[in-house]
Amino acid sequence: MKVLLYTRVSTTDQINGISLEAQEAKLRSYAALYDLQVVETLVDAGESAKSLKRGGLQRALYLLRAGQADGLAVVALDRLTRSIRDWQILIDDYFGEKAGKQLFSVADSIDTRTAAGRLVLNMLLCVSQWEREMAGERTRAALRHKIRNGKRVGKVRFGHDLAPDGISLVPNPAEQQTISLIRDLRDAGRTLRQIAATLTEKGILTKEGRTAWTHTAVARILEREQKAA
Repeated sequence: MKVLLYTRVSTTDQINGISLEAQEAKLRSYAALYDLQVVETLVDAGESAKSLKRGGLQRALYLLRAGQADGLAVVALDRLTRSIRDWQILIDDYFGEKAGKQLFSVADSIDTRTAAGRLVLNMLLCVSQWEREMAGERTRAALRHKIRNGKRVGKVRFGHDLAPDGISLVPNPAEQQTISLIRDLRDAGRTLRQIAATLTEKGILTKEGRTAWTHTAVARILEREQKAA
């Protein structure tokens, strides 16, 4: 079977000593062990796994589509992508049973030539997605806790100023009055655009000091107030 070897490092990987050379060495040993014929090694240096739009990976996919290789080998699945959405594209278009191309992952012991290999791949992807969603939930909960306790999270939001300690937030009386006005207008049935127009007409400044308000800015303030309630 003819295979392509794919290696990738991000800037962080390079700092942590994960080299392209080490990945290629592992892949060549794997290919020799399983009697896989290496067609070409594709490389993406200093690239993240957030997108499939990488030069080396795109060439690898082109060669697979062109029938110049039967499969792709990586040292670990995260060399390809960490996105479940992108994985679905790769499986549907390349490595699924109908697509007919094969995927080999050394660290994950995956060989999609077998039903067991395809099952393990799908299970790992589901677990990976669950872990990311759980991490996201924990991060959002921590941020909400900080906000409720008057701590700064990101830029200072409308309605508050940064306290002298550089950490805590203190209410901005004028902006708090504007927030009350926004709530009253909304309760009176005004649309977001109408509220924005009213604030602009009254000459009320945004947090950034602009005189023109947008409906999206009004929506963000109302959403934050609802979450804080």
